[in-house]
Amino acid sequence: MSWLQRLRVDTFLLVLVAVVIIASLFPCEGNTKLFFEYLTTAAIALLFFMHGAKLSREAIIAGMGHWRLHLVVFLSTFALFPLLGLAMKALVPVGILTPTVYLGFLYLCALPATVQSAIAFTSVAGGNVAAAICSASASSILGVFLSPLLVGALMQTQDGGNSPDILHAIESIILQLMVPFVVGHLSRPLIANWVQRHKKLVNITDRSSILLVVYTAFSAAVVEGIWQQIDGWSLLSILVMSLVLLAIVLVINTWAARLLKFSTADEITIVFCGSKKSLANGIPMANVLFPVAAVGAMVLPLMIFHQVQLMVCSVLAARYARRTAAEQAAAAPAPAVKSPARR
Repeated sequence: MSWLQRLRVDTFLLVLVAVVIIASLFPCEGNTKLFFEYLTTAAIALLFFMHGAKLSREAIIAGMGHWRLHLVVFLSTFALFPLLGLAMKALVPVGILTPTVYLGFLYLCALPATVQSAIAFTSVAGGNVAAAICSASASSILGVFLSPLLVGALMQTQDGGNSPDILHAIESIILQLMVPFVVGHLSRPLIANWVQRHKKLVNITDRSSILLVVYTAFSAAVVEGIWQQIDGWSLLSILVMSLVLLAIVLVINTWAARLLKFSTADEITIVFCGSKKSLANGIPMANVLFPVAAVGAMVLPLMIFHQVQLMVCSVLAARYARRTAAEQAAAAPAPAVKSPARR
């Protein structure tokens, strides 16, 4: 096991950091910038096309019966997080968060849940995987419509906030994200086998698209002076507040699952699906919702929160796995003891 694995550091995040450094040192400008913007638009469309192609209808149907579980996850993702984001405004006047960082957290709180990591952690911990697939996939799809509305509603409450034009944002989201997603899903009968055989290539395409968006966004942000707005204190405050935000959500989700008397398997699903925010959806969506120069600052809290959620949830999943194994062992019938044979 490598030292990165022991520390539970996501290597993709390290690549993201490298791309941010490259964009800071060598930002694209002029005709190069225009080329990268067109390339980014095409990459985002491809990214959501592949998301649609990977989505299994059978897996979604298998988990649909757990409506109470899905409701709890939905409320955590699209109600609890935004309310906590609004509460963070109290940290701006006292200097813990800058207005720019605060808006980045508001954007983070409006995003849908992840799909891959939520399902992976649920599986490792011994949770209800079918329900996790359904819940995470539904969150990702609904987020395409709900997140722009939430972003607009949250930021319109802030004085001077970079509030996007909601109607224009939804139109852009539908054209650039939802249409490729639907086309990809409708194409699934034709390309599902190819996607299954080339999972590694599909994952490389996904991540390359995100890296391209990050490079283009941070290039524009550097030209506009992002590193004059985001200093070392801001980075530290983002890290600390990401830990606090995640801890609050995890505690509330665990408490709600137990209060509502969910099984341990369903509790695991609620905890992991209700505490995630999607980097894969968030970065492309920010590129559609905000001016290019503002995207870098808006996604910085998301990038740090993404790593925090992976590290914390990997430890939590291991603890749940041990608990699940112990419960299964306790519930298993004791082996029959043979009576000694008579001589």
